[in-house]
Amino acid sequence: MTDINFYRRLGTTSLGNGLIAYYAQLGLSEAELVLVIQLEAFFQRNNCFPSNEKIAANTNFSNSDVAVLVQSLIDKGDLEIQQLTDDEGRISSCYSLDPLYSKLDQYLDEHVQIKNDQGKTIENRASDLDNDPLNRLCREFEIEFGRYLTPIEREEISDWLTIDHYEPEIIKLALREAVLSRALSFKYVDRVLLNWQRMNLKTPAEVQNFLERNR
Repeated sequence: MTDINFYRRLGTTSLGNGLIAYYAQLGLSEAELVLVIQLEAFFQRNNCFPSNEKIAANTNFSNSDVAVLVQSLIDKGDLEIQQLTDDEGRISSCYSLDPLYSKLDQYLDEHVQIKNDQGKTIENRASDLDNDPLNRLCREFEIEFGRYLTPIEREEISDWLTIDHYEPEIIKLALREAVLSRALSFKYVDRVLLNWQRMNLKTPAEVQNFLERNR
């Protein structure tokens, strides 16, 4: 039993569920997420500036792969290299993921916390790790409609995704048009989507450009 549980003596690394759930929305690739996890593991063992060789030894990455990933995070503004000075005046370098976590906080504030008109949080969904497009769209409709959706309404949103193959962002734009027109009904949203389809508007960018031209 001692040998079986040897891994437990190696310790654990704490990583926020928010980052696990929303790393893709923050623009991180899976490889970059692995690098972040490795950096956190080193940080939590009091090594804030691990070498590329040490990181590579814990992954399937080569030393050059690690260097590319580190530079990618720096270029994106997710990772910083800070200069630290100790009590004896010695200068050392340290990685910091604070910019990434600031982006995560901003994302959660804008997309996960539900606020009223005064900006006060009335519901916090930070523990909701469900990124399923259907569930997220249903939640968007419930927020705008001010009520829970019926099974038939959920099925209609599902049909838009799976049968009509509308992108989730396009459905959100159609919902926004319904809100702006004060016509909160599924029939209105469906008419908007059909109209955009007839106009061969296939991407959120194309729809957005069309709306901006016709405001």
